[in-house]
Amino acid sequence: MSNILENIRNFFMIYRSLDPLMWVSTVVEILLIAFVIYKFLAWIKNTRAWSLLRGIAVITIFVFISYIFQFSVILWILQNISGIAVIAIVIIFQDEIRNAIEHLGRQKLFSKLIPDLNKYQKSSDKAINEIVDAAFKMGKVKTGALIVIEQGESLEHVEKTGIAINGEVSSQLLINIFEKNTPLHDGAVMIVGDIIKCATAYLPLSDNFNISKSFGTRHRAALGLSEVSDAIIIVVSEETGKVSYCYRGNITEMGNEKELKKVLFSHAKDREEGKDKNIIEQVEDLFIKDEEEEE
Repeated sequence: MSNILENIRNFFMIYRSLDPLMWVSTVVEILLIAFVIYKFLAWIKNTRAWSLLRGIAVITIFVFISYIFQFSVILWILQNISGIAVIAIVIIFQDEIRNAIEHLGRQKLFSKLIPDLNKYQKSSDKAINEIVDAAFKMGKVKTGALIVIEQGESLEHVEKTGIAINGEVSSQLLINIFEKNTPLHDGAVMIVGDIIKCATAYLPLSDNFNISKSFGTRHRAALGLSEVSDAIIIVVSEETGKVSYCYRGNITEMGNEKELKKVLFSHAKDREEGKDKNIIEQVEDLFIKDEEEEE
């Protein structure tokens, strides 16, 4: 016990002798490490990698016990397979690793330091009205739909999975694309500015374990893309006919055309002003404006 206390006392004596700048540097370093660990755990808890992390924790405890009791054979085995295990983890969880790096790149601090070279193409008021009109018309007859509106981040890799359309956005065209039993109805439509770039595009499904079980494949696909990009996704449920708006890993149901139009117009305005509100803030602003109008 005395040795431990002596070591602690020596540790503080060493730090007391350091220059004040070294103290500041140490504190900043600790805060940065804490921030990175917090963001990592906040991201990983809703992915398959969370199970991996728990598995690694169990193995670490097992190794620690083996080291204490000097289980030489077990330590030899672990030492020889450690290199292969790291490579295997990278291969198995390559999607999660890629998503983590993309998530880091989308942080506001890094986005300001390293701006995205892809120019944001704003959809006109006419295009937004056409999209909203099509969504609610399809909702009334329970025609499932998945509409992706590209923002600042390029979705060229998604566009390549679909069939090229390159037609001007119109309510009639969108309804015809998603008409049941037609060649183009399955998958997502991608819109850039006022142009429908493609149809039948495939979107990545979300790995979030907290998603409501009532959500089908369309909603999971919408959430999946919103988690790895800044795209706006509009989903029309084939089962209920309800229209939902998805952005930045969050999804909310729109009660009527007016609500969805206000959210989309507000989003476009915030984009031009350099803001990037999350979906909760946008919907809260929407209801605040409605209350002010009623007064």
